[in-house]
Amino acid sequence: MKLGLMLGYSGAEMTLPVELVQHAESLGFDSVWTAEAYGSDATSPLAYLAAVTKRIRLGTAIMQLAGRTPAMAAMQAGTIDALAGGNRFIAGLGVSGPQIVEGWYGQPWGKPYYRIRDYVQIMKKIFARKEGLTHDGKEMSLPYQGEGAMGIGKPLKSILHMNPNIPIWLGTGTESNVKLTAELADGWFPLAFVPGMMDFYRPWLEAGFKKAGSGKTVADLEIQPGVSVVVTDGEGDEIQSALNRMKPGIALYAGGMGHRDKNFHNDMMVRRGFPEAAAKIQELYLAGRKREAIAAVPDEFCDAQALIGPPQRIRERYKAWEDSGATGLTLSCRRTEGLELMAELTGSRDRVA
Repeated sequence: MKLGLMLGYSGAEMTLPVELVQHAESLGFDSVWTAEAYGSDATSPLAYLAAVTKRIRLGTAIMQLAGRTPAMAAMQAGTIDALAGGNRFIAGLGVSGPQIVEGWYGQPWGKPYYRIRDYVQIMKKIFARKEGLTHDGKEMSLPYQGEGAMGIGKPLKSILHMNPNIPIWLGTGTESNVKLTAELADGWFPLAFVPGMMDFYRPWLEAGFKKAGSGKTVADLEIQPGVSVVVTDGEGDEIQSALNRMKPGIALYAGGMGHRDKNFHNDMMVRRGFPEAAAKIQELYLAGRKREAIAAVPDEFCDAQALIGPPQRIRERYKAWEDSGATGLTLSCRRTEGLELMAELTGSRDRVA
């Protein structure tokens, strides 16, 4: 089981926990991940981390497709990978949601399935440098020949000879996009994945592998869900306090990060068996009753996607993640004792020694 460290995106001030990342690297962590919403971007911090780390892989979870063209995403990936010495960058991609795509980036929501397919295929062509870049897709075509075009676009090859094998991971959760992930991607951030859900996703993955037509199997796909890790001295109130700290973020995403009729995070809560809570949280959040929405997040929902409690409780609960079908875990954890405990449980420290 590989370990990743999730840094996320910044708040009002840009912060980067360099010492924590370096400590994770010394513990044998495989990867560190940044994110973006509508503030700090996902790629710039990785360029900085490339200079102050030696081995750990540098990934985006995720680059929002609307935030940059596929050519720019490939350029950023290739540049940072080269600065880091090669074979270290992971291009994690996702569509975000229509509120951000249309409200922040000013891009049409369009058809995400085809946008993802075109985006990944274009990036792979750029990495490979086999010929001048052309693409005839349903959402994207190159050279551009649409409205306003002069009609003189030229198929180009990257000046930089990029690592042709930069891995592309996708953050997906709908049936069509999970199938697409299995078909095209090297890794998968499964939305709202917890132990016991692989049986639900497996038929979609198998359908995608079959469409790939290359003999690809689940053994060829890295699967790395996220999990919060909080080590406490005792149980009871300390565990409850840690669960309560998770709830505002969950309420924001399930309740307010999307339209009433188009909220993927709310859909994932329903899929995990909490339809009544999902409906209540969204109703309260959209009505401006955020505190009540936060209070409506079930403890069980939080606990299932976290490893919280004294070390022994975490050890016991980690066993389910070992058997979940995931190949790695991306930890949301800002304390060294949590990183050290997970390094012990996964044996990552031994692999780097």
